Amino acid sequence: MIHLAWPWMLLCLPLPWLLARLLPPVRPQGAALYLPFAAGVDARSLAGAHGTTRRRWLFALVWLLLVIAALRPQWLGDPQPVPTTGRRLLLAVDVSGSMATKDMAGGLSRLQVVQQVAGDFIRGRHGDQVGLILFGTRPYLQAPLTADLDTVHQFLQEATIGVAGTETAIGDAIGLAIKRLKDDRSATKGDTVMILLTDGRNDAGVMPPEEAARLAADAGLRIYTIGVGGVARPTLFGMTGGNDDLDEDSLKAIAQATGGEYFRAADAGTLQQVYTRIDTLEPSAGRDQWYRPSIEWFPWPLGVALLLSLPAILLRDESWS
Repeated sequence: MIHLAWPWMLLCLPLPWLLARLLPPVRPQGAALYLPFAAGVDARSLAGAHGTTRRRWLFALVWLLLVIAALRPQWLGDPQPVPTTGRRLLLAVDVSGSMATKDMAGGLSRLQVVQQVAGDFIRGRHGDQVGLILFGTRPYLQAPLTADLDTVHQFLQEATIGVAGTETAIGDAIGLAIKRLKDDRSATKGDTVMILLTDGRNDAGVMPPEEAARLAADAGLRIYTIGVGGVARPTLFGMTGGNDDLDEDSLKAIAQATGGEYFRAADAGTLQQVYTRIDTLEPSAGRDQWYRPSIEWFPWPLGVALLLSLPAILLRDESWS
C-alpha cells in the first residue's frame, strides 16, 4: 500500500501562488552596474510570475513534483514480526528410561505429557529467548537460547526416551546450564531462569546436585524444579502405583538454594497448573511486535523536478513563447 509519511507538506502547494499575490512586484530602482547585455534580457524573465505561459507551466510542474517528494511517498509491505528481547529461559527435560512410564494421562508416557504441556508453555513465551537441554545419563544442549520458539518446540517434540541414556544426571544438567551461561557474554547475572523437570533421582554424572545448585546460585541462575510421575493410590491390596524414585528433597534443596520453587506434578492437569504458575512468577517480558518494510519513493519525483528545473532556468529565448 502507498503511504505518505509527511502529508502536512501538502500545505506548501499554494505557496508560490500566495507569494505572487501578496508580495509587491520587484521594480528596478536604477542600475547599480552597467551591463552591456542588459538590453537583451527579456524583462519578463526578471519578474518570475510574469514569464511566458510555457515557462509558468513548467515551474508549476517542478513545484508540484517538489511537494510530492516532500510528502515522502512510501510503499509499505506486509507486516513482519520483530524479535524482542525478554526473559531467558532454559528448559531441562529428563529423557531417561523411566520417562516412558504411562501413569500421568491415559496411555501417554510421562515424556509425551511433558511434550504436550511444556510445548504449549514454550509457544506462549512471546518475546523471550528459550533454550532446551535434554538429559539422561548425560546432558545435551538441544537448542541454545533463541527467540525462534517454533524451533525449540519442534526439538522438544522430537525428543525420544533414552536419547541421552537411561539414567538421570541432574547435577550435570545444571552444570551444563551454568557453562552455557558463562560462555554467553551477553547474559547478565540474574536474568536467566532454568526449569528443570525430572521423574527420578540423581544416579549418574560427575557433579552432585547440591554442588551444582551452589554454583548456579553464585552464577545468578534461578532454578524451578518440577517432579513428575503418578502418586500411589489405595487398592484392595494396599497402595499401588506411584513414583517411588523421585527425590523430592533434593529438588526442593536445588530450588531453595537458587531462589526458585519446587513443584510436584502427578498428572497432566497438575503439570499444566505448574507451568501456569511459572508463567505468573516469570511473566513474559516481551509482546509481539510488528513492522512494515517500506520503500522510499521520494527520490523519483525529486529527480524529475531537478531535471525539469534546468530548461526552466536556461531556456529564456523567444522560442518558448
